Amino acid sequence: MRDYGWELSTAVVLFHEAVAQRLGLSAAEHKALGVILRSGPMPIGALAPALGVGVTALTGIVDRLERAGYVQRRPDPADRRRTLLVADPAKRPDLGGIFADLTAAMGEFTSRYDEAQLAVITDYLDNTIRVLREQTTRLAG
Repeated sequence: MRDYGWELSTAVVLFHEAVAQRLGLSAAEHKALGVILRSGPMPIGALAPALGVGVTALTGIVDRLERAGYVQRRPDPADRRRTLLVADPAKRPDLGGIFADLTAAMGEFTSRYDEAQLAVITDYLDNTIRVLREQTTRLAG
């Protein structure tokens, strides 16, 4: 029997690694940049749980994003003891074409499912995401 969980996981990781390589980043750095872009300026400490990584790994990720020009460390105006990560809007990667192609390809095959089938698929994906987040948190300790 095929191991669909492993195959899906591997395909997703390799896709994001390929996207990250286009940006000169690793997959973890690409994901970190995505969190910062979606969340807006954020304290460095808030990024660790969002990525499920420890402080040492996070420092390396942020250092590489900063050297690549994607983010900057800035003092928090509300608490100057705290440092915020701020994405550089001029360096925001344009991934529209990559994700437009992915969206179109996914839409092409998902259009053959009816509402009841899509509800089952959505339930499966919601629970898969929940379990993966729980397991990531558990593994990160």
